Amino acid sequence: MRRLLIAALGLSMLAGCAGPGDEFRNRPLAANPSAFVAAEIGFARLAQDKGQWTAFRETAHPDAVMFVPQRVKARDWLASQKDPVEAVKWQPHAVYVSCDGNIGVTTGAWQKGQENGYFTTVWQRDPMKGKLSWVLDHGDALGAPREAPEFIESKQAVCGSRPAVPIEAGGEGDYMAVGLAADQTLSWTSTVRADKSRRVTVRLWDGKDMAIVIDDQVAAPKQP
Repeated sequence: MRRLLIAALGLSMLAGCAGPGDEFRNRPLAANPSAFVAAEIGFARLAQDKGQWTAFRETAHPDAVMFVPQRVKARDWLASQKDPVEAVKWQPHAVYVSCDGNIGVTTGAWQKGQENGYFTTVWQRDPMKGKLSWVLDHGDALGAPREAPEFIESKQAVCGSRPAVPIEAGGEGDYMAVGLAADQTLSWTSTVRADKSRRVTVRLWDGKDMAIVIDDQVAAPKQP
């Protein structure tokens, strides 16, 4: 995030010396929820075309995290993973986006053979270049397939106010991490407990509250 801020400041200084055409090209990109849906669909297609873990590697942010089931730095864990013969398939069902459009969260369903489940992915957009990369990815199996909606749900945080971000405290032995959009209109919290169960919660500013829009709870893995 600090790198993005420095880049943005440098670009705004250059824009002040530029002509009208340069000013138009250099201004920040507008919010675009469909871009996050397209990124998720492209991510899923890449997994089929080039391999599951190859797709994860090529789209991950340098600081991305995932759960195996403990929290790991994605690029470190993925470096030693070989692509399975059959890649998981997945489809986004909903997208939630910060007011400024620089953080988006997609959630939906996955399938592999006879198995079904769900996923949630947090995406970050470079506010100047528009490049999207995922910063958190997790999911779990389900007993029955998650039903696909007729249309992909899209919801953007309310603009025009800066919410008070709620402070949460983890329980004893919990490993909690909180992510926050720069405009504070979208936040995500991931908690891994001592038994390796976890919870991922996404909140979106609705003009009055940071409303929970995703609350994924994953049970502890079964002991062999």
